[in-house]
Formats: sequence, structure tokens, C-alpha cells
Amino acid sequence: MKPIRLMAGFLTVGAWTMMSRILGFVRDAMILGYLGTGPAYEAFVVAFRLPNMFRRFFAEGAFNMAFIPQYSKRLEGGEDADSFASQAFSGLATVLILLTLLAQLLMPWLMYGLASGFAGQDQFDLSVVFGRIAFPYILFISLAALLSGVLNANGRFAAAAAAPVLLNVLLVSAMILAVIMGWDVAAALVWMIPIAGVAQMVLVWVAAKRAGVRIRLQRPRFTPDMKQLVIVAVPAALAGGVVQINLLVGQQVASYFDRAVGWLYAADRLYQLPLGVVGIAIGVVLLPDLSRRLKAGDEAGSRNALSRAAEISLALTIPAAVALVVIPLPLVSVLFERGAMTADDSASIAIAVAIYGLGLPAFVLQKILQPLFFAREDTKTPFHYALWAMVVNAVLAVGLAPLIGWTASAVATTVAAWTMVAQLSLGTRRFGDVARFDPRFKTRIWRITAASLAMGAILWGGHLVLTPFLGMTGIRYGALTVLVAVGIISYFAIGQVIGAFRLAEFKGAMRRGG
Repeated sequence: MKPIRLMAGFLTVGAWTMMSRILGFVRDAMILGYLGTGPAYEAFVVAFRLPNMFRRFFAEGAFNMAFIPQYSKRLEGGEDADSFASQAFSGLATVLILLTLLAQLLMPWLMYGLASGFAGQDQFDLSVVFGRIAFPYILFISLAALLSGVLNANGRFAAAAAAPVLLNVLLVSAMILAVIMGWDVAAALVWMIPIAGVAQMVLVWVAAKRAGVRIRLQRPRFTPDMKQLVIVAVPAALAGGVVQINLLVGQQVASYFDRAVGWLYAADRLYQLPLGVVGIAIGVVLLPDLSRRLKAGDEAGSRNALSRAAEISLALTIPAAVALVVIPLPLVSVLFERGAMTADDSASIAIAVAIYGLGLPAFVLQKILQPLFFAREDTKTPFHYALWAMVVNAVLAVGLAPLIGWTASAVATTVAAWTMVAQLSLGTRRFGDVARFDPRFKTRIWRITAASLAMGAILWGGHLVLTPFLGMTGIRYGALTVLVAVGIISYFAIGQVIGAFRLAEFKGAMRRGG
């Protein structure tokens, strides 16, 4: 994949992810408006997070990190990649069916593990019921993630990136239908989750078939290929498990503070917008590209692809992080505050958004640096790093909770993310120059940072001017639009002038990704 095609693929994925995140905003704003941050909302959050947690553990975090490099190398070498994918699909499906059945039996204990602070409250029993309904989502979405990995390795990014859009469309539709029909909104949302999983899997299955990929259902067999896949996948699964333990620790701490689980989840949704658009897009496009280049012995191309991926991702991430730190309250209040959602909720969520904003570049850098290990089928090293990050997260979350309350969870998450980045950066040195950013990146990154800080100062001034309008019903949407537009225009104008980037690079890549 040529560098310009890499950027085009990144922007294609990013565009679809942006659409998904915008619809996600609509979804989350509606959920908060109908449910507030009370027991039904917290029960929904925990129930929805459960299959998503296992999905990241099995599919995106572990299985695909082992599967994509091996599939990509077979594809590059002209081997029977489809047969390998069929074996992996059948094996993963078998494991997930067994896991789903086991989870139905153990759901009360799983809820104790996720949010023990709910015990004895209305949220707990509701979480158990919602969890049992939502959990089958893991089966369909994990198989969809494998098929998405196959499509990405074949240079087909659009369908896989569009699948999450379908989830949000269906959840929004469920709420609208529930209101019209007089149904319980929370129950309608939870029942729609597994239905959306089926729809997403069908979408990418059809896309893979049209792309000429032939995935055949077969009896699972532990072949030498599958043995090698498991050997590589287990450390990645353990690493993914450590990341999920970090989230679990944060949620456990938050569950002992009234409404804190809901506040952290809402804040997570806001910072996930830039993280999803940039970080996920980079991970989706960069890993198969690096795997193919290593197979072909193209070290110069690998370094260029890595540097350009980091350059474009940080050019979009750093200003987003600055905005989350500088104007979190206007973002939260305008986007979420309506119906059952109160001003106190907005203030609490804004605090968490600012803390997560400080860690946003770290979350994206992890997506850039980890493929350097995974492309070499080295999943053990990131696992060891993740263990240290887990220790940092747990010590800070639990240790700071008596001092600063529920915000300890957000602080711990951010510090642990930077700890992981520091370890990954040091660990890549053994790969030599191929794993180091090139001189162009090193020159531009400081200019990107300077342009972002200048934008932050302009945003702060704009916030002071527009504060009266940001609190007015109806007008506040226009005021926030103006504030965001001022930030975007000032950033790209300053960046162009000081040489942080060239706008023509973005435009050219978007044309090629269309």
C-alpha cells in the first residue's frame, strides 16, 4: 500500500467513524434526555459495556491483532488466505458461543465483578436482566470484527467502517419507536443491541463476499495454522484483558459514588469521538500495511508509513485534546443537557472530559506504536507493558479515591495511558530506524503542538465572549457551532502558516479515499 493510499484509507475509515460518532452523540444525548443519569441509565451502561468489554478482549484487542498480520502475510505471499480466515472464523464462533452460554449462567457474579457498588440497589437486579439480553451481541460483533479485518487487509475499508453507523441508527430508531409506542425506553435499547449485532455481521459478510473473499463455515479444527494463531493471540488476549481490567477498576471505584458510573460513561463517549476517528482509523489501516511491508522487506516504506500515520493522526488529535481541556463544559452542556439531564450532571461530566482530554494523545499514540510489535507477531512485549500500566491504574484509582472521589478513575486512566506510551516508545528502539519517526515528523510535531496551543487560547477567548449565548435555549447550538468553527479555522490557518502541515495533503488524500 503506497503512503498516499495509506492516508486515503485512513481518511475513509475516519470519515465513516466520524459519522458513527456523530450518530453516537445523537444516541447518547437521547439516552441521557430520556433516562437521566439514574438507575436505569447506569444499568444500561454496565450491561452494554459487558459485551463490549469482551469484544475488545476477543476480537479487536486480541484475536484480530494476531489474525490480521498472519492473514495479511498469506495474502501478500499468494497463499490460501481465505482458508485460513475460514478456520479462524469457525474457531472464534465456537469459543464465543460457549462464552455466551456461560455468561447467561454467571451474570449475577459478572455484575458483582463489574460494579459491586450496585449491590443492594435497584441498579443491580436491572443490570443482571439487561446484561443477559445484551451479552449475545459479543458473538455477532466479534465475528463482524474478524470479517472487517479481512476486508481491511484487502484494502476495502468502507463497509467495515460503516458497520458501527448501523448500530447507532438502530439504537436511535429503537428509542423513537419506544416513545411513539409507549414502551420502556431502556428495555427497547437493550433488546436492540443483539439485533444490531446481527445486522452488522450481515453487512460485512455481504461486503466480504462481494470483495471476492470466500469464508466457509466448517467444523473447527486445531490445525498447525490455528495453533500458531493461538500462540500469538494468547499474549494479546492477556494484554487486552489488562486493558479491560483497567476499565473494570475504574468502574468499580465509580460504582461506590452516586451517579459516577453514568458521568464517566458520558465523558468517555465525548472523548471517544476524536479517539475513534483518529486512533481506530490508524489501527485499522496501519497494521495490515506494516505486516505486508515487513513480509516484502520494505523497511523504508514501513518507516514512511509509520511517520505519515503518526503525523496526520496527531495533527488531528492534539488540537482535539486541547479543546476538550479548554472548553469541556460548553461541549457537555450543549450536547447532552436536556430532559432528565441536569446542570450538575454537566459540571461533573465536564471535569472527567478535561481529565480524559489530557490523555487523548496517549490513547492515539498507543494505536500507532502497538502495530510495530503486532506486525512482527510480537504480542508478549505489549502484554508486559500493559501489566505495568494496570498496576499504575489500580494504585491511583483506589489510592486517590478517598482524596479526590470518583475523579480518581479518570486520573488513573490518563496516567496509565501515558505510562503505556512511555514503555512502547522505549521498546521500539530495538527495531532500529524502521520503527523511528523520520525527520519530517520530528520537525512538524512541534509546530502542530504550537498551532494547537494557539487555538486553545483563541477558544478560551471565544468562550468568554459567547458564554451568555451558550446558556440560552435554542441559541446555544448556534453559539457552540460558532465556537467550534472558530477553533477549527484558527488551528488550520495557523498550522498552514507555520508549516505544521499543508492543507493540500489532506485534500489530496480525501479525494483518493472517496
